[in-house]
Amino acid sequence: MDLTGTGTVVTGAGNGIGATLARRLAEAGAEVVVNDLDAGAAEAVATEIGGLAVPGDAASEDGVTALIAEAAAHLNGIDLYVANAGVGTSGGPEAPEADWDLAWQVNVMAHVRATRELLPGWLERGRGHFVSTVSAAGLLTMLGSAPYSVTKHAALSFGEWLSATYGDRGVTVQCVCPMGVRTNLLEQSGDTGKAILAPEAITPEEVADAVMAGMADGRFLILPHPHVADHYTARATDTDTWLAGMRRLQNKVFGDGGKT
Repeated sequence: MDLTGTGTVVTGAGNGIGATLARRLAEAGAEVVVNDLDAGAAEAVATEIGGLAVPGDAASEDGVTALIAEAAAHLNGIDLYVANAGVGTSGGPEAPEADWDLAWQVNVMAHVRATRELLPGWLERGRGHFVSTVSAAGLLTMLGSAPYSVTKHAALSFGEWLSATYGDRGVTVQCVCPMGVRTNLLEQSGDTGKAILAPEAITPEEVADAVMAGMADGRFLILPHPHVADHYTARATDTDTWLAGMRRLQNKVFGDGGKT
């Protein structure tokens, strides 16, 4: 896949998966705008890869509008948008309203707002590429974190809708769905997250390998942990058995009858 001169935006690119993807895309010849809430981190990555740092909020309506306007002006148009920024919040229905809202804004509405800005130009040109970091939680679930699970399912659903609606009009949509990745997000996931995800956690570089391969062949689901496909199939074809297995894992992890 020739990315030479491809105008690219990567959100949440100050560290972890986003930073690694920004580096890999720049190595492949893309012109990269690096976005992150952490201005210092965004500047550091942009300087390293010869890109432009546009720090700020990639989720709010004003933040998305400003990011895309500045990036489009610098790149002379955006060809590839990587919606990588995400947040993980724990708990179930009892989680604070603010946590639910944060997860919804960052994990879902950031994608909606970005494509709202990008689609008119992409449809006019007949080409555009949207990649979102969804997580395997969007295909399966994440024990101990209802806000994360629910919003990642919504992000996947939105990606599916985009592909079904605009895929024949030149817009490529892909969802990246890793399990555990050795990033700050995993470190901040607490004992529960580490117990579930750490044993099979891979590096951001391995995620980037999968993304580059997936972008080359255009597949909708990019699965850095290939066996997620088996779990996804089991969930769809024998949901009750899959749920029974998840309840066993819940009891094993929490050791208190499944209470979080």
